[in-house]
Amino acid sequence: MIPVKSYVGKQVAVLGLGRSGLVAARALREGGATPICWDDNPAAREAAESEGFTCRDLLKQGAFEEVAVLIVSPGIPHLFPKPNPVIVAAQEAGVPVDNDIGLFFQSFATQDWDRFDTMPRVVAVTGSNGKSTTAALIHHILTEGGRDSQLAGNIGRGVLDIEPGGDGSVVVLELSSYQTDLARALTPDVAVFTNLSPDHLDRHGGMGGYFAAKRRLFAEGGPDRAVIGIDEPEGAYLAGQLAEGPRDDRVIRVSVARKLSGPGWQVFAKKGFLSEYRKGRQAGSVDLRRIRGLPGVHNHQNACSAYAACRALGLAPREIESAMQSFPGLPHRSQIIAEADGITYVNDSKATNVDSAAKALLAFGNIRWICGGLEKEGGLDALSGALGAVSKAYVIGREAAGFAMQLDVDSEVCTTMAAAVERAMVEAQEGDTVLLAPAAASFDQYDNFEQRGEDFTAEVLARL
Repeated sequence: MIPVKSYVGKQVAVLGLGRSGLVAARALREGGATPICWDDNPAAREAAESEGFTCRDLLKQGAFEEVAVLIVSPGIPHLFPKPNPVIVAAQEAGVPVDNDIGLFFQSFATQDWDRFDTMPRVVAVTGSNGKSTTAALIHHILTEGGRDSQLAGNIGRGVLDIEPGGDGSVVVLELSSYQTDLARALTPDVAVFTNLSPDHLDRHGGMGGYFAAKRRLFAEGGPDRAVIGIDEPEGAYLAGQLAEGPRDDRVIRVSVARKLSGPGWQVFAKKGFLSEYRKGRQAGSVDLRRIRGLPGVHNHQNACSAYAACRALGLAPREIESAMQSFPGLPHRSQIIAEADGITYVNDSKATNVDSAAKALLAFGNIRWICGGLEKEGGLDALSGALGAVSKAYVIGREAAGFAMQLDVDSEVCTTMAAAVERAMVEAQEGDTVLLAPAAASFDQYDNFEQRGEDFTAEVLARL
């Protein structure tokens, strides 16, 4: 655990007692603070009280007297679409609001570092799509290379639940816009921006607010190296803001849309080949087509970002390539779950928005596509250019009929996962891919995308 020692002897309010909230309370207590906890869920409060924490309704009169700071879990809105009343009460009382990410960056460095030969470093990954795979791939490459690495944040363990930094160690963090938006301290050594597409717009008041939340990691974090995907205008803008000029190699530009040139530091992928150029000369290359755990252009973008981050940490190109070969991929993200009778079954339940689903659809051929769920803002028009390989769509979800009407491909309303899998498997032929890439949230039928992917996997395996 990372003890939070900046509030020794002070009361700290903790709002939200899920994984990150409870871990924050423990780290604060370990560092000498007195956490005052609250959650609207009685079961969450009971769990906290069983660990000896005091729970107090933070909306009661005088709740913030003697409180130094309010720590908020990432799922709790602080501005849009409407701030949580507890946050409003804290602001009216003049109490600062922070989250566990801010506490981590305040607390990670210690006096023990004075005796280290190599300072611990933090790599932070954000973006709309691919950040989990990118963060996991960086961690995998470091681990395979014998480096001391920990994976945390929005993936793996809570940021304050990891071990203190050791000599030469690296912490790899996946950070969502919810996490970067509120953290009062953001100081990564290497920061990665994968891409940007519309998501969580209600939480951020639109696309500008969403980008601003991501941008904070770079503008306020001041990383030594910034790895920036520049295939969207926002990424190109961010890279331009951070770089002092064309030769500034503190910014590593990444693309899967075009070959990059110039005197700076670039990593790009074209037709399945990753290339690294620095000062106008090629410095490394990787044949990504052979890496089974990274199929499709969207995963090639993840590979480029992870490669660039690892190069910024000093790893050699061949070392990175060797480690990539053994990367298994992540569950629910272009995950090959079975192959039988010449048919491949792929679980990409994490494709919860149109952009990520389109990338999955472009990664495979001869697709029997299982899609549908709780549709997000913006409709499905952006899928039109990604449907060329789709033989048929099998639509699930409570609004399956309406979803199917928007698709410009042959489709069948199945409603349930069981029915969709059964129909797709009956009609699939040798060389086909049965792909779950919903292009929608899961909450109309499932608790989360993981549960949806597990249901798909179970239905497939039960029929093989």
